[in-house]
Amino acid sequence: MTTATQGTSTGQGFKGNDKLLAGIVLGVLTFWMFAGTVGTIARSMLTDINGAPIDEVSNPLVSLDEMNLTVSITALFSGLFIVFMGGLADRVGRVRIALVGNGLGIFGSVLLILASGSAALPLLLAGRAIQGLSAACIMPATMALVKAYWDGAARQRAVSMWSIGSWGGSGLAALFGGLLASSFNWRVIFYVSIAVSAVSIALIWGTPESRAARDSHRRFDAVGLAIFLVSVLALMIVLIFGRQLGWGSALALTLAAVAIVGGVVFYFYERRQASPFIDFGLFNNITFTGATISNFVLNGTIGLLIVSQQMLQIARPELFDPWKAGLLTIGYAVAIIAFIRVGEKLLRRFGPRKPMLWGASIVGLSCILLMPTNILIGPYTVLAVIAYSLFGIGLAFYATPSTDAALANLPPSSAGAGAGIYKMASSLGSAIGAALSLTIFSSFLGTGVTIVGELLHTQGIQSNAAIRQAGLIAFLFNLILALIAIISILMTIPKGRKYDAAE
Repeated sequence: MTTATQGTSTGQGFKGNDKLLAGIVLGVLTFWMFAGTVGTIARSMLTDINGAPIDEVSNPLVSLDEMNLTVSITALFSGLFIVFMGGLADRVGRVRIALVGNGLGIFGSVLLILASGSAALPLLLAGRAIQGLSAACIMPATMALVKAYWDGAARQRAVSMWSIGSWGGSGLAALFGGLLASSFNWRVIFYVSIAVSAVSIALIWGTPESRAARDSHRRFDAVGLAIFLVSVLALMIVLIFGRQLGWGSALALTLAAVAIVGGVVFYFYERRQASPFIDFGLFNNITFTGATISNFVLNGTIGLLIVSQQMLQIARPELFDPWKAGLLTIGYAVAIIAFIRVGEKLLRRFGPRKPMLWGASIVGLSCILLMPTNILIGPYTVLAVIAYSLFGIGLAFYATPSTDAALANLPPSSAGAGAGIYKMASSLGSAIGAALSLTIFSSFLGTGVTIVGELLHTQGIQSNAAIRQAGLIAFLFNLILALIAIISILMTIPKGRKYDAAE
């Protein structure tokens, strides 16, 4: 995995500059801001590709479940390949892999732009998967370049800019995507993404190459990666298409068995490897385990943002197009950028446990504020704006302390592997959380939830009651995720600044 602690072979005497840093940040944005827009504009994409709203098309070119897979697959592929691409960057060069990542981003965007007619679905899936591969290249390679070419205060500034590119980009994704999709066409987003990738390539080009020292190279566990890929992909297909296939159908049960058996085989196979794809020995450190689990689960709550945006557009299309729905998230963007450094200061003062708990609790509160979907649209809009802002604050409080808790107590020789697992948990958590939230939401769109209708009086328009109830159940699921994260932190993260000793 990419890490400066393993030793590096870099351009002699080269120091990072603002030109390179700008190229790095632009490369990071292509995933976090541009690829991240699809959750908000999914309905616009469906309407454009199918020629009419999805509810009015009997034989759509792209179904709702297929679109849900399109939303999730980018984070999924990023998570699946980020460890592999980080290790590859160490071997062949971080600059080279960062450039390859930008090239893949351009290719993926071109495929999305071309998605239409009978080829729409394969082009969408291929384009989004390639965007995930692009992110898997760019994120570890650029972070390794920051570690290699900046020192001291300059490195702290570079890391902050990298973090603003990732967290800030994710905060602006709904707003940016909604604006372009409503003002022009959703494809314009990916034309802009191509231009940004091209500028990133131009700025990074010519940077002296950076590689890990040769004596740190280990044989990559290709078999472990293959087992992992098959297992996770089988799981994702069941989660997204289980309703369409039939939860008790032979195919769904077979895929579920592949996911479970594959997971078991993967665990025992990895335990026997000298250079495993995932080093399960790291989980002997209870603090690392707890931080990684809470990171996986809390990243899964991104589903509340995606579902709430789609719910508003479906329930009240005359009031909320992608731009107006995305505009409600401006507090999320501002909060996550403004408070990311606050999380760092809280870490220094209180240690990781308290800010991690505060962050997860605030995320839980944002779920609660989005749950009263039975009220009138005016008051609900106010609650949504507050919820989005709190969501950003919660994640900002959590991010830096969680990373510190996961990695600070690992021995230097394990820092790279630990960072890879931790970052993989982020991407897979987002992919699986979004898939589950969208599956829950889609499952109840048509009929609603009877018990909810009996317990809560739906105010205002009654024709969209099922849509609103479906949103409520999805937000309840995300609240459960936040509670799981809180429990994980309480059970594993030590109080104060003391960490458990590494095993």
